[in-house]
Amino acid sequence: MSAFQDTLSVLLKARFAILYVETFEERRVEHEIAAAVGPEGLLPKARPVFGWSITTGLVDPDGAAQGNTTEPARALESIQRHTQPAVFVFRDLHAHLGDGNRPADPAIVRRLRDVAAAFQQGTSARSLILVSPVVRIPPELEKDVYVLDFALPGEADIRAILDSIIASNADGGRIKVNVDEPDKDRMIKAALGLTELETEGAFARAMASNGQLDASDIDVVIQEKRQTVRRSGVLEYVPSDLDLTQVGGLENLKRWLGRRADSWLAEAQEYGVPAPKGVLITGVPGCGKSLTAKAVASAWGMPLLRLDIGKVFAGLVGSSEQNIRSAIRAAEAAAPAVLWIDEIEKGFAGVSGGGGDSGTSARVFGTFLTWMQEKSTPVFVIATANDVQSLPPEFLRKGRFDEIFFVDLPDPVERDEIWRLQMIKHIGNAPAHASFTPDDQLVADLVDATQDFSGAEIEEAVIASLFDAFAQKRAIRGADLRLAVERTVPLSITQREAVAAMRSWAGRRAVSASLQTALREPDVAPGPVPEIPAPFESGGRRIDY
Repeated sequence: MSAFQDTLSVLLKARFAILYVETFEERRVEHEIAAAVGPEGLLPKARPVFGWSITTGLVDPDGAAQGNTTEPARALESIQRHTQPAVFVFRDLHAHLGDGNRPADPAIVRRLRDVAAAFQQGTSARSLILVSPVVRIPPELEKDVYVLDFALPGEADIRAILDSIIASNADGGRIKVNVDEPDKDRMIKAALGLTELETEGAFARAMASNGQLDASDIDVVIQEKRQTVRRSGVLEYVPSDLDLTQVGGLENLKRWLGRRADSWLAEAQEYGVPAPKGVLITGVPGCGKSLTAKAVASAWGMPLLRLDIGKVFAGLVGSSEQNIRSAIRAAEAAAPAVLWIDEIEKGFAGVSGGGGDSGTSARVFGTFLTWMQEKSTPVFVIATANDVQSLPPEFLRKGRFDEIFFVDLPDPVERDEIWRLQMIKHIGNAPAHASFTPDDQLVADLVDATQDFSGAEIEEAVIASLFDAFAQKRAIRGADLRLAVERTVPLSITQREAVAAMRSWAGRRAVSASLQTALREPDVAPGPVPEIPAPFESGGRRIDY
């Protein structure tokens, strides 16, 4: 028996009147409900299951439609009058419960409250289960509805799907199957996070592409995960082939990240190592924060997902809360994964001060904070911020992120590394510059000339010198690089006060991303623990056991 069936059985025994299951997998959840309430379930006595949708109306366990019940109000009235033990499964009733742009149908809301009261007070065990891809619960129903989680298929479910597809297509040699057990295990793990239908589609596509199933088809399954991310509408899949060795400087941060590689594996669990939550990287713009996010995903062999906070707040009024939940679900579906939130302060700055949006920002922020604190799926969050001081203080406390790093302007050793990396990246592989060989003296001169330059400004100097050489149709020279540096006015000069403020804030609040160690202020002592009021004593409810 699955965990869902076990939980559902307990709730039905306890006479919960209305349950809400958020899922796209109607077929699978209805199968689980039927198993939970059937003869082999945990209920004292099996219960018949009635179904409803706006196209079929109310349908009894034998498949016979009940007349004139396609309208939801009439269907609810019909089940309210039902006096025998039963379970009623209503599909897509959320369409009548409001969407933030239009109010809920008051007749449907009132009828649901009447159904809840009738089911709780009656002598027969009856329950209504709402199945919908989104959660929409009007305020009037918040105390009458219990939201029940429905997990995506696990490894055993996916293995059964794969074995079934292989058995159906391998007969007669139509499809060649060339996978051993280790390959099959990797394919199953790659499919974790997909729905049953998506899993079937991924395996079928893998077979249809070349008439066989082999280890190379694992990439096809991963492509299906990318489609899941894209369909979320809020997350973006970011391809990256960078490595941490291609990030100049930031040795302290890279060492910290390196020690957490492979922390998702079973071997780490044997050591009692918990999966890392994430890291907040703040500092001077252009010094490698975003580059590090891209590099760590590639170094760890995990997909990189970018969350655009601006897209979360776009769309219909009231849809922001649903957008952040969809983004979280999509990230968990792609796990293990790296979730990158760039310039997070632009999305959550000023949440505590109220923004005149009827509390939408605060609710979205609260949902994200709760997930950060409680998440159990291996999603490593990398948040980058240029102005961390504008973030709410509760976002920065321990438990949200494992560490806060400050990225400062590169020191001479780091600038040396950055210059060499950028020249290799932009010049080293270009045939037109085969005669250019940067010697140590040139690099040393450039390092001295770029004091207080960011890594991005050094890269732009290399690119500017390439344009000069291209305009004259010749190979690049050291003089071009020196001239490009002379023409550059770095951010440390144009935004001197802002950079100084960042350094002042980080001096005792963050860990230096470079080798030097930053001090930090002591943690604030916790306040007094509030008294917990005595529980409210209500009238007794009959328990079916």
